[in-house]
Amino acid sequence: MNKLTVFSLIKTECGRAKYESLASKKGILNRIRLYWFIIFAAIQDWNLKAKD
Repeated sequence: MNKLTVFSLIKTECGRAKYESLASKKGILNRIRLYWFIIFAAIQDWNLKAKD
């Protein structure tokens, strides 16, 4: 996923910081955890307006 696309889904500053932290880690389990985080962060931030 593109960073711009992800940031349109994850709208809070703490969520974006957590994304950066998880995206920097390598390995299959870390990738699964990253995608898991993106899914639930997007659901949680669904009704928030973007802070660009």
